[in-house]
Amino acid sequence: MLLTLIKVIFALSSLTLIFSILMQSGKSAGLSGSIGGGAEQIFGKNEAKGLDKLLDKVTKIAAIAFLICSVLVFVVK
Repeated sequence: MLLTLIKVIFALSSLTLIFSILMQSGKSAGLSGSIGGGAEQIFGKNEAKGLDKLLDKVTKIAAIAFLICSVLVFVVK
């Protein structure tokens, strides 16, 4: 039961990491420019900056959860 819960959190954190990293705007706008680049048009420039800050925090939290789950899967097994 515990291992299943850890694996579910592990999968959710990995999907969250993928999504949040791809949606962040980079120097060349990357994938976020083609998929979510309308954030500046929809939310305005200030909101787009706020969105980048939010995605940065989500990425950090998901990365920490991913690392903890990686260790826990190894230890619990």
